Amino acid sequence: MEREAVLYERLSGKRIRCHVCQWRCIINPGRTGLCRARLNRDGKLVSLNYGEATAAAVDPVEKKPLFHFFPGSSVFSLGTWGCNFHCQHCQNWEIACVDVPASSSRELSPEKGVESARHHGCAGIAWTYNEPSVWFEYTLDSAKLAHEKGLYTVYVTNGYLTPEALDMIAPHLDVWRVDVKGFNDEAYRRLARVRHWQGILDVTKRARQKWGMHVEVVTNIIPGVNDDEKQLQKIAEWIRGELGELIPWHVTRFYPAHKLKHLPPTPLASLERACEIGRRAGLEFVYVGNVCGHESGNTFCHVCGKMVVRRNGYDVQVTGLDGRGGCMFCGADLNFRQAGENYGR
Repeated sequence: MEREAVLYERLSGKRIRCHVCQWRCIINPGRTGLCRARLNRDGKLVSLNYGEATAAAVDPVEKKPLFHFFPGSSVFSLGTWGCNFHCQHCQNWEIACVDVPASSSRELSPEKGVESARHHGCAGIAWTYNEPSVWFEYTLDSAKLAHEKGLYTVYVTNGYLTPEALDMIAPHLDVWRVDVKGFNDEAYRRLARVRHWQGILDVTKRARQKWGMHVEVVTNIIPGVNDDEKQLQKIAEWIRGELGELIPWHVTRFYPAHKLKHLPPTPLASLERACEIGRRAGLEFVYVGNVCGHESGNTFCHVCGKMVVRRNGYDVQVTGLDGRGGCMFCGADLNFRQAGENYGR
């Protein structure tokens, strides 16, 4: 379904500059931007995938992964087709790496999406599976409506949104679950063909500091690409210095996919080493992901040491939270957001 884009600039010769993501594509008439989901139709930029859902599911919020936000809740997860990154290890390449609407897509208006979330007893909506900014107008309309209905809202994102796009949706967005894929030019070029990756850090900091969003960071640890100590230490130090020591960092196991099927899965020792690097850098909550049953999937109070959330896969037991994001045993702030908060801020 087509819808006029909300952030673009008209240039001479009916060319257009898109301002949704940091590529800021200059698009000639009849052509699409790098995401392939935005078309210059005779001098007007239109979104080609408004309301076209290729994936919809009721998920535990921990699957995003989000460990400090509404633990144990269900979230209605939606994705479309297209992406502004070309990640070599993409798990959802069948919908992300296409330049035409997926044959399996179905029309789902913002109203129907919110209605479906409520019908299934979900506490919120997450735009995930592919990059949410690819259908920015749809997520914007949906997030506004979700807040009106008391649902929380989540972006599972590569973080490449422009500051002006972030500022447009931020009043209606509660969570910025961002991937930091590496911490040097080579890693980002190799994994996603992205050059100016530092903008991801700037926008994430803006989401946290200007808009007060709940932020959690994921790094998928890939052997020989971003598993060296220098990169991991820099990621951990950046999280600690710019976002805060209570921000969760998920270091997740890579499984061979798409164009990196020749690489092995991440050794458990590499993940545990990343956890140790994060803790040495001063992060209080570092979690191993994609490894069912690992002890680091649990949350312990960083002050008194008591377990406050037990996780075994997606089986979650809240054992020590006080309902206000703190430890019920000693009162320490654990940076949790829990049921009972007012969404629609």
